[in-house]
Amino acid sequence: PTGVGKTEIARRLAKLCGAPFLKVEATKYTEVGYVGRDVESMIRDLMSVACNMVRQEMQETLRAKAKTSVEEDLLDLLLPGSKKTFTPVNPDESLPPAETENSTREKFRTMLQEGKLEDREVELVIRPKMPSMGILTGGNLEDIETTIQNISSMMNGPQSKKKSVTIAEARKILTEEELDKMIDNDKVIEEAKERVEQMGIIFIDEIDKIASGASNSKGQDVSREGVQRDILPIVEGSNVNTKFGVIDTTHILFIASGAFSVSKPSDLIPELQGRFPLRVELDSLNAEDFKRILKEPKNSLTKQYTYLLETEDVKLEFTEDAIDRMSFIAADVNNRIENIGARRLHTIMETLLEDISFEADEHAGETISIDSKYVDEKLTGIFQDQDLSKYIL
Repeated sequence: PTGVGKTEIARRLAKLCGAPFLKVEATKYTEVGYVGRDVESMIRDLMSVACNMVRQEMQETLRAKAKTSVEEDLLDLLLPGSKKTFTPVNPDESLPPAETENSTREKFRTMLQEGKLEDREVELVIRPKMPSMGILTGGNLEDIETTIQNISSMMNGPQSKKKSVTIAEARKILTEEELDKMIDNDKVIEEAKERVEQMGIIFIDEIDKIASGASNSKGQDVSREGVQRDILPIVEGSNVNTKFGVIDTTHILFIASGAFSVSKPSDLIPELQGRFPLRVELDSLNAEDFKRILKEPKNSLTKQYTYLLETEDVKLEFTEDAIDRMSFIAADVNNRIENIGARRLHTIMETLLEDISFEADEHAGETISIDSKYVDEKLTGIFQDQDLSKYIL
């Protein structure tokens, strides 16, 4: 069913093993030869995700090294580059010019490290990044258009521009520039390609929406059976052209999921069914599951709303019986109206805390306890009114 955590399971799996992960929706693709996205673009997108992942990892390892260089660049901006606006603080006239300059530079270094100059403005020359040249791959208008734009940018040459920014902003810009210079793009692409081919995970959601049972329309539907046929070779293992080179999909893990409320797995074309041999059915969430969702995660909904209202100086406290009551109502509404899984908790929490959120400024400095009585007061009327609950809960 929907809202039981199908996507989240796959995302956590990828995070645990540090694998490149991409979630796509099957309904966004069309058969090759028709206007729309072809299924091979999911491999290109996965490769882009892997490149960003590897680049970020490399940046973290080099960030400490780049910090020293950026500090020197900031001092250059504060001293030689800003002579018109720069006034030395009590310069020692008895020292030779070189020593005075070094002494001033060290004073500014200390102030910079202590964070006293973060709001001072400097003029920074921003150099646009050189566009990366990729292989001109066929069959994807987006990639071709991007490559042509990159060629045009390279022919015209990068145009630098001056911009007045604070030291805090300049530090971010200079750090990015320094890290870009330190990172070997070829090494990034090589590592990313290796990860995609050996560890990549693609999660194809809404697979039930492209099954033949999902539509009663007759005739060819280029966004259903046509897409299923195009997915076959990629799942089986084929070579896909990307701007980073050719990617072999043989060892990429494909996970398909769907609610299958209208169609069933047997409505997919037989060849596609055979390429997803493992089938797992998840159970609907019950009141006990909702209770755990509200309490256990590090960023549970109750904690999110507590922190959100703390910004207005309002302290929220959820009692155990309130969480029990909310869990029961969420499960009961799912059973009676429509099962939308854990997403029901969002609507329950929003309706429950609507008045407090709106009037938070009037309750500044107060501690508000949310108990089962408060939950019943806010939700029971809506919960019992079948017609009203359809629209609110």
